[in-house]
Amino acid sequence: MSRRWNPAWVILALWLGAAYAAAEQMQPMGDYQAHYSVVPTLFLTPEIAARYQVVRARDRALLNVSVLDADGTAVAAQVSGVVRNLLGQEQALALRQVVEGEAVYHLAEVEHGDREVLRFLIDILTPDGARHRLEFTQKMYWEGR
Repeated sequence: MSRRWNPAWVILALWLGAAYAAAEQMQPMGDYQAHYSVVPTLFLTPEIAARYQVVRARDRALLNVSVLDADGTAVAAQVSGVVRNLLGQEQALALRQVVEGEAVYHLAEVEHGDREVLRFLIDILTPDGARHRLEFTQKMYWEGR
């Protein structure tokens, strides 16, 4: 299988720099793959943040989820989810789909404390009608502390 570049991740890599692009993670989901990352919003330029209506702040991170088919082509999927801290406090993720050319990705802002551990619970409905759960934990830090 040949891998094509996903334009969504190319765009995100340009925004965030090579160090954070390498931190991208992937989970297989049947015939699909979920690619995801969580990065501080302060890594976005003010122009990019304004373009995508993202609040830049030290206590905010940006979740990016993209679903690819077996050929590496981005596909539209239904993505929803929540994030929980270690105390069980839950925050619904206001995921919004962004389509740019062939790129399809889902963005949500996450508010967090300094050194807070968050558990992400993401539900994905792929184009074949299958439901998948993406779960991961990430420790968050305030930028500029």
